[in-house]
Amino acid sequence: MQGCKPQPLDAKRWASLLRAISEQRCTPFLGAEACFGAVPTASEIAREWANEYGYPLEDSHDLARVAQFVATEYRDPLFPKSLIKQRFQEIDPPNFGDPDEPHGALADLPLPVYITTNYYDFMVQALKSSPRYKDPRREWCRWNEPKGSEPSIFASGFKPTPANPVVYHLHGHITAPESLVLTEDDYLDFLVNTSKEPDLVPARIQTAFTRASLLFLGYRFTDLAFRVLLRSLVSHLQINPTKAHVSVQLVAMDRTDDVALIERAQAYLGRYCEGLDIGVYWGTCRQFVNDLRQNWEEFKRPK
Repeated sequence: MQGCKPQPLDAKRWASLLRAISEQRCTPFLGAEACFGAVPTASEIAREWANEYGYPLEDSHDLARVAQFVATEYRDPLFPKSLIKQRFQEIDPPNFGDPDEPHGALADLPLPVYITTNYYDFMVQALKSSPRYKDPRREWCRWNEPKGSEPSIFASGFKPTPANPVVYHLHGHITAPESLVLTEDDYLDFLVNTSKEPDLVPARIQTAFTRASLLFLGYRFTDLAFRVLLRSLVSHLQINPTKAHVSVQLVAMDRTDDVALIERAQAYLGRYCEGLDIGVYWGTCRQFVNDLRQNWEEFKRPK
């Protein structure tokens, strides 16, 4: 929310995060709020569909439930995904040159792996943009793989580097609509399939979960995508050979000065990821990116 006073990370956590970035051991996860203002929100799309397709319940802001209704009404699980594909293909990217634009700020960092639960290409475009000119590859989770799909880039031995990174779409990409995790059934099937077959997530991406500090950007405390993401990561996080550092930027709510609320959010995350070192930055994504850029520039400055 605009005008909110952020609750920042402490100095020790910044130091740990910045050191991990400099050693290429940080894995950022991007959620929908990283694109705030550039794409319609999930609740906006849900309400549009609810009006257009006659959703009968009160929770018309919940995209997963509204999408489930649309898929059921049309007896076609791919129908709402085709709507999403059409909608996002028409969207212009943000200005990656803005100092507080999240994708541009992350593209400036020396990282080999970027993970997103978004369906579109903003992170890839940011990495390619001036003055970065990196050569990223795009990949997505094959949790719902149809026959005849193109092989994973990792099948040929691809190894990401900061100059040639991978952007991994954990919940699918619009070029492969069947890969999108969109409806309630999709979220359940995603968890079941990736739990039964851990190798659906490539080994290099699993390594990015277990041997790196994790940085979550652009999620809301109540997002289904965020809760499913944490649940799917728990087993990976708990086998981390060292105590994982997890930094979470949560989108601010009305009571950002409520210390008890922030502590409850941190405790909630702690229950999901028991035994992990979790820090919460309570503010907007752009507020966090401003702080990240300033701290990174100070970190790089010769001492």
